[in-house]
Amino acid sequence: MDKRKILITDNDARRLGEILAVAGEFKYRGRADLAALAGELRRAQIVDSRKVPGKVVTMNSRLVVEDLDNNQDWEFSLVFPASANADEGRISVLSPVGTALLGYSEGDRVEWAVPAGRRRLLVKKVAYQPEAAGDYHL
Repeated sequence: MDKRKILITDNDARRLGEILAVAGEFKYRGRADLAALAGELRRAQIVDSRKVPGKVVTMNSRLVVEDLDNNQDWEFSLVFPASANADEGRISVLSPVGTALLGYSEGDRVEWAVPAGRRRLLVKKVAYQPEAAGDYHL
């Protein structure tokens, strides 16, 4: 797992914290997805939503990543769990890949454990970031 500093907006941190708090009420211990997200939030640098650089992967961003093991590009949006639909290109932040990419920037290489082993990904482009577009309500 890559341990470089990641940036998460204050709005995203608040909403993701709420998800973890609710899950905690239901004794989520043992859920690796929630534990991984909690770990990422703990190590993140929290930044003002209006000041996050436009090339950072935030919630509801649309991004293009390259799988460095097969050289294939993959375009999707990183979304909250309720909006996830892999067939429509909306990947949950609770998925291993979603948790791995949150807070990284264009050009970053990320290695993360997934059920089938390890994935090595390159963030090629943040095609849309809500904060850069002034969409703070998403």
